[in-house]
Amino acid sequence: MALFDIHALWDGKLFDVQSLLPDKPFEFKGLLKGNQPKIRGGVHPEPRKEATADRPIDTGFPLPPMLYLALWQHVGKPADPVVKVGDRVLKGQLLAVSQGLVSAPIHAPTSGIVADIMDYPSAHPSALPTPTLLLEPDGEDRWMELPEKIDPFSLSPEEISLRVGAAGVVGLGGAAFPSAVKLNLGRRTKIQTLLINGGECEPYLTCDDRLMRERARVIVDGILIMLHGLGAQKAIVGIEDNKLEAYTTMRMAADELSEGKVEIALVPSFYPMGWDKQLIGYLTGKEVPADGRATDVGVLMHNVGTAYAVQQAIRHGKPLISRIVTVSGGAVGSARNIEAPIGTSLASLLAHCDYRPEDTARYVMGGPMMGESLPHPNVPLVKGACGILALTQEEVSATNAKSCIRCSRCVTACPVGLQPLEMVARIRAGQLEQSLKFGLKDCISCGSCSYVCPSEIPLVHYFKYANGELLTRDQANHKAEQTKKLAEEKLARLERQKQEAAAAAAARKAAAKKPKITEQAA
Repeated sequence: MALFDIHALWDGKLFDVQSLLPDKPFEFKGLLKGNQPKIRGGVHPEPRKEATADRPIDTGFPLPPMLYLALWQHVGKPADPVVKVGDRVLKGQLLAVSQGLVSAPIHAPTSGIVADIMDYPSAHPSALPTPTLLLEPDGEDRWMELPEKIDPFSLSPEEISLRVGAAGVVGLGGAAFPSAVKLNLGRRTKIQTLLINGGECEPYLTCDDRLMRERARVIVDGILIMLHGLGAQKAIVGIEDNKLEAYTTMRMAADELSEGKVEIALVPSFYPMGWDKQLIGYLTGKEVPADGRATDVGVLMHNVGTAYAVQQAIRHGKPLISRIVTVSGGAVGSARNIEAPIGTSLASLLAHCDYRPEDTARYVMGGPMMGESLPHPNVPLVKGACGILALTQEEVSATNAKSCIRCSRCVTACPVGLQPLEMVARIRAGQLEQSLKFGLKDCISCGSCSYVCPSEIPLVHYFKYANGELLTRDQANHKAEQTKKLAEEKLARLERQKQEAAAAAAARKAAAKKPKITEQAA
C-alpha cells in the first residue's frame, strides 16, 4: 500500500488523505528529517489491532442491570460516599467526594437507585474486595441539571483545575492519576510544553486510535483548554506512524482550531513508545532525570482520552462517567471499541462482544504487556481501564522457564537501561536489597525483557514480587518503629507519672511534718 493510500473520517464522511492534505506532506518527527533521536531499548510485539482498528466506536451498549462503582479507582485516597442506600440519583450526580489532595470524586453514570455500599471484587490481579457503591439503573438515563455552557477561556487557570477536579477526571491512559493535580503541578512549575500521548503502543488496544479518528476536534479543543489551564503556549501530540488516519484527522483539527499552538507529530511504532520519558526524549530532545519528573524539564504529559474528558467537563459540565474501552482477544467473537459506563461488569462487556468463556485462558485488563491479569471477569470497569482482553491459550505464552544463558537480550531491550538478569539473580538468591543497586525501583514493568527472553524467564514477575516484598518489609519496619516509639512514649509517660506521684507524696509528707501554730502558742 502506498503511503497516502489511506482514508480518514471527517464530519462523518470518508475522504482520501491525499485530497485532504495535498500541499501538506506527512512529517515524521525525526524520521524523514534525518535527525531521528536515539531510542533506547524496546521491542516490536505483534500489533494484533486489526480486529478493532477499522470498526467505529460502539455507542449503543445497553445499560447493565447493576453498576459497580469502586470508590478507589484512581491514584491516591479512595472517594468518600455522600449518598446512602436507597437514595435515588440522577446521571452525573456526585456520589462520593475526593479525600485529600490526591484523590478523585465518583459520579453516577446513569440515573437509578443506590442499591448498596459494600465490599466487591476489585479490578486487581487478586480481585480482593474493595469498598464499592452499587447503583441499580432505572432505565431512564436522566441527567441532572447541567451548568450553563461557558467560554473556557474566560475562566482563570485555577478555575479550570478546580472544575477538572470536581468532574473526577483522571489519566485515561492507564495511570489514573487525578488530572487536576497534574495541572496544578504544571502551572506551579511553569512548564513550556504540554505533551499528549496518542501512541497507544500496546498490542490489541485501539480505543485512542478510534477516538482520534472520530472526535479529533473535541480532543484538540480539550488540549487548548489544558494549555490555558497550564499557562503554556505549545502542545505536541505524538501519534505512532501506523496510525496515519488518526494523524490526518488530528492534524486537520489542529490546523483548523489551534492557530499553530498544537503540533501533530508522528513517532515510530515501537514499544514502549508511550512511556513518558521515552516520548518526551523523542519529541523534545530532553531527558527526564532518573529520580525526577517530566516537569523538571518543563514538560507535562497527558493522554488523548484525558484531553477529551477535560473538554467534556469544562465545555459541557459533564463529569467522567464513561470511557471508551477496547474489548478484544482470540476468545472474543466480535471485537470492538465500546463507549461504556464506568462500573459496568467486564463480564457484561465481554458478553456483548460474543466472547467464548470456554476458550479463554486469561483475562487481562489493559494491554497484554503492562495490563493486569484477572482471575475472572466479574469485576467492574474502572476509569483507567483502556482494554479488556479474553486471550486464548495460543495467545498466552507458556511458562516453561529455563536457565539464563547470559545472552543479554533483556539488557538490550530495557528502555530504562537496566540489567534485568543481574536483578533477577539477586532476587532469586533472596538478596532483595542488592537488587535495588541495579535499579529495581527504576523498572517500569513494561515487560520488554520478558518478551525477548529466549529462556522464557518471567522477569517482570520477579520484579513485581521483589517490589511488593520490599514494600511489605518497609511497612512492617515502619509499623515496628511506630510500635517501638509508642512503647517508649508509654514508658516515658509512666515514668513521668511515677515521678510526679512521688513528688506529690513527698510534698504531702513534708506538709504533714510541718508544726502547726496553735492559738496557745500564738
